[in-house]
Amino acid sequence: MQSLAFKQVDVFTEQRYKGNPVAVILQAGDLTTEQMQQIANWTNLSETTFVLPATQPGADYRVRIFTPSNELPFAGHPTIGTAHALLEAGLIQANNGQLVQECAAGLINLQVTRQANGAQWIAFELPQPGITPVTDAELDELQAILGAPVLREHTPCVIDVGPRWLIAQMRDAQTVLSVMPDFSRMSAHDHRARTTGIVIFGAYPAGNAEHIEVRAFAPTCGPAEDPVCGSGNGAVAAFIRATGQTATLGHELLVSQGAALGRAGKLRLSISDNAIKVAGAAVTCLDGHLTP
Repeated sequence: MQSLAFKQVDVFTEQRYKGNPVAVILQAGDLTTEQMQQIANWTNLSETTFVLPATQPGADYRVRIFTPSNELPFAGHPTIGTAHALLEAGLIQANNGQLVQECAAGLINLQVTRQANGAQWIAFELPQPGITPVTDAELDELQAILGAPVLREHTPCVIDVGPRWLIAQMRDAQTVLSVMPDFSRMSAHDHRARTTGIVIFGAYPAGNAEHIEVRAFAPTCGPAEDPVCGSGNGAVAAFIRATGQTATLGHELLVSQGAALGRAGKLRLSISDNAIKVAGAAVTCLDGHLTP
């Protein structure tokens, strides 16, 4: 088997090494599922993607997404990182700024735009979310795991967008940054509740450049904290819409994530009644070949 072209892409940042990395295997048609999982385990990143020919009409390409231990139906930063890698390699071209990704969660619409500073941002449309509020007992357990109170007037919910995130709103952005979770207890909870992990968010004061701070914890999937999480942020947007907070927080949000890990992730959330879009930039840090 020939060597495999791959890129390691830093997502949700315009600065190398400040976002969330994903490994992208550009032409993975000859790999078995077992080989894909082995490579993903070896890269030891939160996700590794494998690009395959599309099988559904209208799709530009198909992607399979793996953590070091299992396959995911959909994930946000791998979606943007894969599209960036394919565009950069010249393997796909956007049609009037539009792309369609095929994955296990279905067809995902992407939009490619050029910013005033020349940076390319890619947005994906979040799969239709399923929303389930937690019980009082689950809320008590959540607060014990986080070691901090959550806003009870907006009941935490499990938001299913492929990954199943438990979303909780904190008093403010500073509270989000100060949280020190019990990861052992969180792992047991996630296994029991069949959730991917827990995402918390809180608002910045008016006048701040960013509107909200987000942190995403997923100790059962790999690294205990995800530096910058696309699906988790999309789930936060779904939570904001479901709890009727777009009037106060806004329909267009600039999000900061990763400061607790020394990163500087930036995302844009666009929230409407019909769709939620998550956007960010990406930069390539490694470009080479793997031997299967």
